Amino acid sequence: MLRVLIVDDEILSRQTIKLLIAEQSDPCELFEAQDGNQALAMTIRYQPQLIFLDIEMPGMSGIELAKQLPEKCVVIFVTAYNEYAVMAFDLNAIDYLLKPYDDERFTQAFVKAKQQIAENFTQQYAHIAEFMHKMCAEQHKSYRKRLVIKDLGRIRLIDVSQVEYIIGAGNYAEIHLSEGGEVLHRETLTNLEGQLDPDIFVRIHRSSIVRKSEIKELKINDSADYTVILTCGKTLSMSRGSYDKLGI
Repeated sequence: MLRVLIVDDEILSRQTIKLLIAEQSDPCELFEAQDGNQALAMTIRYQPQLIFLDIEMPGMSGIELAKQLPEKCVVIFVTAYNEYAVMAFDLNAIDYLLKPYDDERFTQAFVKAKQQIAENFTQQYAHIAEFMHKMCAEQHKSYRKRLVIKDLGRIRLIDVSQVEYIIGAGNYAEIHLSEGGEVLHRETLTNLEGQLDPDIFVRIHRSSIVRKSEIKELKINDSADYTVILTCGKTLSMSRGSYDKLGI
């Protein structure tokens, strides 16, 4: 059901809009406010989708109120003064009804507002759907159990469980293994980061990724960044922004 707020200090103007809305085919939940302050409170409480808004009212004017309304509110200005039209459309009003208006002109504005509300809803739904799709994709994303490394005349399969840390340099990555030794892999550190489970590995610097369980100690440097000491004795630099990734 469409939620509509009618804001006007004249009761006759509010009643006229209510009667015209009643003639429309769509059922609406109607709210009334007689000044800008009351309208703002009702907007927060009832979250109307469409607002018929007078401009000249005691206290807060319709223009001042419109500047405080959420973007999702569709506004139709209803006023006896045509000099505010440019300002009203600068505030993204969907229409501007100049009193006195006839039934046909009101219906035209009302239909236009409903179309805008429907478009807003479609866009909002699309954004939610896109967000949920990304969330599901992340949830079901599978991370590599083995790394396929092409070497001269052979292809090596390295279990990710053996990887202690990785040092990157351009398009190459030096993968250090728990059993000792290292393997040179033609792959950027950024691509490798996307293949490894972030619950197990963390990128602590633009040039290094480490297994979280291998971190033995952190030392704070004078520059407010950190030196990471691994269980194997290796020391690596960690940027300040990476500390939160450790989850400690």
